[in-house]
Amino acid sequence: MDISTIATDEFVEVDPSERASKIRSIFERDRPRGVLVTEDGDFRGVIGQQQLIRSHLEDTTQAHALMRSAPTLAADADVRDVARLLVEGDVKIAPVEDDSGLIGIVAIDAILEAVLPNLSAIDVEDIYTGAVTTVDDQAHLGRAINLFREEGISRLPVTDADDGGLVGILTTVDILDFVTRREHRQGKQDRRGDIDRMLDLPVYDLMSSPVEQISGDATVEDAVEQMFQAGFSGLVVTDAGGQVSGIITKTDVLRALSYTEDTQMDVQITNIALLETLQRSAINEAIRDVASKYQEMDVLHAHVRFHEHKEKLRGTPLILCKIRLRTSHGQMAGTGEGYGAEHAFRLALDTLERNVLETKGVIADERYEGELIRKLEQV
Repeated sequence: MDISTIATDEFVEVDPSERASKIRSIFERDRPRGVLVTEDGDFRGVIGQQQLIRSHLEDTTQAHALMRSAPTLAADADVRDVARLLVEGDVKIAPVEDDSGLIGIVAIDAILEAVLPNLSAIDVEDIYTGAVTTVDDQAHLGRAINLFREEGISRLPVTDADDGGLVGILTTVDILDFVTRREHRQGKQDRRGDIDRMLDLPVYDLMSSPVEQISGDATVEDAVEQMFQAGFSGLVVTDAGGQVSGIITKTDVLRALSYTEDTQMDVQITNIALLETLQRSAINEAIRDVASKYQEMDVLHAHVRFHEHKEKLRGTPLILCKIRLRTSHGQMAGTGEGYGAEHAFRLALDTLERNVLETKGVIADERYEGELIRKLEQV
């Protein structure tokens, strides 16, 4: 299937000089997956909700300072290839162009609607993100905003500060709605003091509750239908006891669509544009080397995500790298933070290797204990 059947010419676009306050209002009013920045009909970049939740973003900040790059798609591109490009570009929408220029966009929802009947063969537990970041309900909103920015995520399960149970969820949409409503009430005056007070609010005041949940043994088709019906981009995955197991998002589903059928391990990289000295082939080889240390473990898929912070050292940005493996023994992960993508990747790889070897040791211990018990029973 190519994207010509699901592309649409209905999209929201702004000029590079458009103000942040106006773009916030667009997100509140139209609920787009993203906004295209265009100039004289030419595509310049994409703005998502993630770019609008900076705690000290000025209303006068212009679109060109907020936008990020996105892949430009050909009208006859295959849906599977488009899924991979959206995941690697870390964007929700992308422009579609032909020889005449910009003709429309493709959004994640359109892709998922087109392939929905095929998702019944996959279970949620096969693709959800298990290493999930949470925040307690009494944490300050400023803490949550920092987590959104630092982790490159758009939703946080909220847990009870006392017993750790799931009590709500906070998303970038919740924060944008709150900020925009306050702007409308207060007008254009200086809001610095008000912003500081907002950052001190407890997460409990803004979170949504009850939480849309799903079990790991549900099908991905059921999960996507539930997301569409609820108007959400993700669901919290819970176990039989109601504890948080992880999160499944539309991006997780998109990532699964782009898995290759090669016999070699499939490695996907999000924000690949941050790679400078580091090559994709070196990443693939390094992850395969770590996986080979536990030969009984089959790696079905690997995802490497890079996220750039504002901080720099001699012009080199601070990068967060997360590696997640989907294996025959469950999910394994490693995280590292360093200056430059290569440094961050090596630190994350070290953590991943320790986790792989720890899992190998635990399983070996369990087997030894099982054999010892069987021998004792035979005596």
